Amino acid sequence: MTKTTGGWLESIKTVVYAVLIAVGIRTVAFEPFNIPSGSMIPTLQVGDYLFVSKYAYGYSRHSIPFSPNLFEGRILGALPKRGDVAVFKYPRDNSTDYIKRIVGLPGDRIQMRSGRLFLNGQEVPRESLGPYTVEGDGPRMTVRRYRETLPRNGGTRQHEILEAMDDGPYDNTQEFLVPPGHVFAMGDNRDNSLDSREMNAVGFVPLENLVGRAEMIFFSVDGSAAWYEVWNWPSAIRWSRLFSGVN
Repeated sequence: MTKTTGGWLESIKTVVYAVLIAVGIRTVAFEPFNIPSGSMIPTLQVGDYLFVSKYAYGYSRHSIPFSPNLFEGRILGALPKRGDVAVFKYPRDNSTDYIKRIVGLPGDRIQMRSGRLFLNGQEVPRESLGPYTVEGDGPRMTVRRYRETLPRNGGTRQHEILEAMDDGPYDNTQEFLVPPGHVFAMGDNRDNSLDSREMNAVGFVPLENLVGRAEMIFFSVDGSAAWYEVWNWPSAIRWSRLFSGVN
């Protein structure tokens, strides 16, 4: 074997090891995701890049790249908590990634009445925070912002939501009973989110479809600069969102 051949083999081995380590981290620890739509505004903005913890709810086949059908259910599984922002595989195709807030656990009764969320027959409190201007997701518009408080584990979890109106298509629903092995997920941008309220689309989310819990925004751009406009990159970065936690 020549010295040149040996050098190439060492380089290939280094690349293979690096790929295996990266895949291992992506499978068992953290995976990066980006936000392409505005269904989770104001919590998540279009152009946010975030890390999702893969270990938060245990591991299913969807924890592995390309979701190979190696096993059923979850290993080291744990239920989400109400209020968690979670990534899951779209139940209709088990391949598209969705990110929403978990508002209902197995056995919970969920209903929307005039834009208000009801959990097990009790109205979930919300506090008005004034107007909010939505940008970067279609036409610029001003809606109402609220702080919603979900009960969980003997305590509460607060997060912000948006409502353009209280009489939209998903503001008055039937009462949904979350079946065993499933959760109920909704977007924080309540009038601009396709989620569990639409049974013919997302519906109840199987626990097996959970990929992980959103933890931290590590990068964010507002879309004002093209990839080749290097000179505009600094002004396009949302510096205040970098390395912020996902609430």
